Amino acid sequence: MELLYAILLGVLTACGVYLVLRARTFPVVVGLTLLSYAVNLFLFAAGRLHTGAPPVIGRAPAYTDPLPQALVLTAIVIGFALTAFALILSLRALGASGHDRVDDRKEKP
Repeated sequence: MELLYAILLGVLTACGVYLVLRARTFPVVVGLTLLSYAVNLFLFAAGRLHTGAPPVIGRAPAYTDPLPQALVLTAIVIGFALTAFALILSLRALGASGHDRVDDRKEKP
C-alpha cells in the first residue's frame, strides 16, 4: 500500500510540474492545484495514520499525530484561495491582453 501511495504522489507531482511549465495560464493553474494536492497527501501520510487510534501521544500503542491533519486542513483552504486567485488573475490577463500565454508573446500564424 505504501508503494501505491508513493507512486500516486510521484505521478501527481510529475503531472503538476509538467503543467506548471506549460505556456498557457489554465494548465499552470491546474498544475499548481495538482502540486498542492500532492503536498497535502504527503503531509497527511506523515501523520502515521491508524484506523481507530486516538489522536494523542500517550500510552496507546498506535496513535495518529494530529498536527499533520491540522496542517492539511489549513493547506486545503489556502490552496482553494490560491486557485481562485490564480483563475481570476488569468481571466484578467486574458481580458487585458487578448491571449492566455504566460510569457506575454502572441502566437505566430
